[in-house]
Amino acid sequence: MVDLSKTLLGQSTAYVDRYAPGLLYPLPRKSKRDELGVDSSNLPFKGVDIWNSYELSWLSPSGKPQVAIVEFSFPCDSVNIIESKSFKLYLNSLNQSVFESKRHLEDVLIKDLSLAAKSDVGVKIIALDQAGAIHSGNEDRQLIDLLDVSEFSYEVDTSTLTAAKGVLVEQQLVSHLLKTNCPVTGQPDWASVLIDYSGDVIDQEGLLRYIVSYRNHQDFHEQCVERIFIDIMDKCAPEKLTVYARYTRRGGLDINPLRSTESNYSGNIRLSRQ
Repeated sequence: MVDLSKTLLGQSTAYVDRYAPGLLYPLPRKSKRDELGVDSSNLPFKGVDIWNSYELSWLSPSGKPQVAIVEFSFPCDSVNIIESKSFKLYLNSLNQSVFESKRHLEDVLIKDLSLAAKSDVGVKIIALDQAGAIHSGNEDRQLIDLLDVSEFSYEVDTSTLTAAKGVLVEQQLVSHLLKTNCPVTGQPDWASVLIDYSGDVIDQEGLLRYIVSYRNHQDFHEQCVERIFIDIMDKCAPEKLTVYARYTRRGGLDINPLRSTESNYSGNIRLSRQ
């Protein structure tokens, strides 16, 4: 069990503005996967955690401040995730640090984050005048939030997840009603969750009740998405499934975990609340 009391979340912290890779605090994925009965050496899904930072800044050799957006890609089979406050503090430590070029800074970020995650991490620094290219916008999906549903539970309840056997469909669904909570500070985390699947048709009212049932649940973003993926697979047994949560940003950083049975599902889209 990971001792979350040792993380920087919820603690008064000095903000360092000179390069300090030691600020990164890794958290093993294994303990939470053990709770779900997931074998970390043989994952039942593929995927990536996409982080976007909108407040990246550093100094050029002349001392001129540089600003950019940066996209990070953590493979879901990395040993560790990075605790979010430590990640923000690490990025802040670049503010008064000199780097020879954007490529130099990318190399430093790749080295530090790959070491902390114990896996190859992707880093892409994007100039602000090119930032529009990284987002494909909202997709044409079926919004299940408009269903006339009542009698909600606010503790995770998988009993509402059902599928009609023999009624085969392919659907792209979205709900903006996912709310989870930080396991350390208790602060709310807001997200839209995209669910693509093919197979027996999933009861949408039950799916909406299930999503709402996370309202008081405490876990990190990545762990919540993996739990949703495992629960839908266990209860509804789709032939194909992708669960992709787009969380709203905090401190200039958003986290967007994607878990899928497919290896070709990708896309760093941007939804209306992001």
